[in-house]
Amino acid sequence: MVRSVYSIIVPVYNEEAVILTTYQRLQNVLEATSESYELIFVNDGSRDMTVSLLKGLGDENVKIIDFSRNFGHQVAITAGMDYAEGDAVIVIDADLQDPPELILEMIEKWKEGYEIVYAKRTIRKGESFFKKKTAALFYRLLRLSADVDIPLDTGDFRLIDRKVCDEIKRIPEKNRFVRGLVSWVGFRQTAIEYEREERYAGETKYPLKKMLKLSIDGITSFSYKPLKMASFSGILLSFVGFIYMLFVIYLKVFTNHTVTGWASLIVIQLLFSGLVLFNLGIVGEYIGRIYDEARDRPLYIVKEFYPAIKGSKTPTSRS
Repeated sequence: MVRSVYSIIVPVYNEEAVILTTYQRLQNVLEATSESYELIFVNDGSRDMTVSLLKGLGDENVKIIDFSRNFGHQVAITAGMDYAEGDAVIVIDADLQDPPELILEMIEKWKEGYEIVYAKRTIRKGESFFKKKTAALFYRLLRLSADVDIPLDTGDFRLIDRKVCDEIKRIPEKNRFVRGLVSWVGFRQTAIEYEREERYAGETKYPLKKMLKLSIDGITSFSYKPLKMASFSGILLSFVGFIYMLFVIYLKVFTNHTVTGWASLIVIQLLFSGLVLFNLGIVGEYIGRIYDEARDRPLYIVKEFYPAIKGSKTPTSRS
């Protein structure tokens, strides 16, 4: 069997409204290269007809990794990398907000010698003002706090060289933030700017809850600064409390002034308690990640790999 030059990883979750159009556009782009390729669709627990539509394509270039349940977008990308065989691996979402036609420009940059080519959004069409602003804030906060240089306004739409993919596969951590891992491994990188389109059909698979989890995973996976901030705020609060104690002692010993009213005392107590609980929450996030690593459960479980290949040694789970 001839090894593919390009592996296209497409995580899918309830994308029956758009999946055939996505397949057609990807096929047109890759056929234009006149080189071998594979389309790896990772079904992340879809409950609609997505998998049935993909199986009905009858295309030998299409592979389907069918999870036993929903494991999450970042895990789906990881599974695609585990199965990918191409010299260049490209990650793209199925919703067509990221134009497949940009892949040809990525391939050109790759052939120039770049080992990572990521797509940078200049405009985000079809998204609410709130989502645009919170996304911008997240990327800037992540860059400020992270110990590695993670490019601004970039998602998972990117091309990585075979050697980069192999290095990422060696990273065992459970709470995945793939775009951060790609930056962490290094290698020669460049960007291609583009305007992100509106979702072609269907609904977004990244509501606020998932966006918050992704943000927390990104910051806690690549920075210890929140822990340092918790320590600093604890020291600052202790200092403020000590100064206030001296002030109270001074009033008691050297003046006849009586401190009246409990309102100010309650406010201070609430402030201190709130900050203590906030810092405990930060510590808890890191401890939770240690717990995930200690349990060492498989990152995902594959219910079916299609088409089934006799004698294949492809993994059914990832530790």
